[in-house]
Amino acid sequence: MADSARASKLAQRIKVVVAEGLRSRVKDPRVEGITVTDARVTNDLQHATIYYTVFGDETATSEAKIGLERAKGVLRAEVGKNITVRLTPTLEFIADVIPENASNLEALLRVAKERDAELAKLSESAEFAGDADPYKVDEDEAGTA
Repeated sequence: MADSARASKLAQRIKVVVAEGLRSRVKDPRVEGITVTDARVTNDLQHATIYYTVFGDETATSEAKIGLERAKGVLRAEVGKNITVRLTPTLEFIADVIPENASNLEALLRVAKERDAELAKLSESAEFAGDADPYKVDEDEAGTA
């Protein structure tokens, strides 16, 4: 079994090789809007998972998935030529959901910022409910205590 450092180095190399292969070797127009975002390899170097994003809508995403499945053999052959391991790992393509999660997070942050601005506006005109110094003791009360 290989160590995880070698697997991560191999994953980065596979990421570059697959991206170059999509650009130069695969002539399918369905894969033109694909960006390879990450790659991970198992510690035994037998399986590679490649994460990708697609520029476009849901139909472009589904078409890109079909195009990647059809080009899997060509891309695996490219990986086999350009890496130095005994066995070429199998490739699995997974659509990356990080951009969707990031846009959702940005929307939540925008709402929180608006609520903070409303709260700041309300707190400008707010006054204390009691005295400014609730522990202040009047002189009359101090003498009796």
